[in-house]
Amino acid sequence: MKTSQIRLDVQLDENHVPEHIAWEAEDGGVRSEANAVLLALWDEREKNTMRIDLWTKTMSVDDMKRFFHQCILTMADTFERATGEDRMAAQMRDFGAYFAEHMLGMKREG
Repeated sequence: MKTSQIRLDVQLDENHVPEHIAWEAEDGGVRSEANAVLLALWDEREKNTMRIDLWTKTMSVDDMKRFFHQCILTMADTFERATGEDRMAAQMRDFGAYFAEHMLGMKREG
């Protein structure tokens, strides 16, 4: 059985606030930097989600809004692929459009 590793390195300031986030994916040969991370892990035994939400102090509010918008759309795509629930995924995308309109000033398509 093969094992793959994804690693996050977080540098903190004296108040334990993230200043720098770097990550690497062993199999993909990727090493990059990020200003925010949302990581969700499903605990089968507890039937609960464990989360790690981090962002650097240099992450702007506008970039955070864009980040959340893209996460909403990505979650809709993943939900649809994982469950086949295309109607609910469409509702999630509709909320993503609403979010973009109100948080980012983007006009809805269609």
